Amino acid sequence: MTQTDVAAAVQRLLAEAPEVADQAVEVRAEPGMVVLTGEVESEQRRAAIVALVRGNFPDLVVTARISVVRCDPPADPEVLS
Repeated sequence: MTQTDVAAAVQRLLAEAPEVADQAVEVRAEPGMVVLTGEVESEQRRAAIVALVRGNFPDLVVTARISVVRCDPPADPEVLS
């Protein structure tokens, strides 16, 4: 597989796997490894993404540069008029 093929396969896996269904994480393939970048809403989601890729591509080193962005609920309800 070429690096382009590997990146496409990982991206497709992330988009189609029901436990993740993520299209926001970017994938870059390098020889023998994939680099995942982007932002997710929790550490659990980040771990699930990394575990999914490692489980499906055991021969590749998976480097996760995925940031966790905390989304706090609004302090006051939004008033619509």
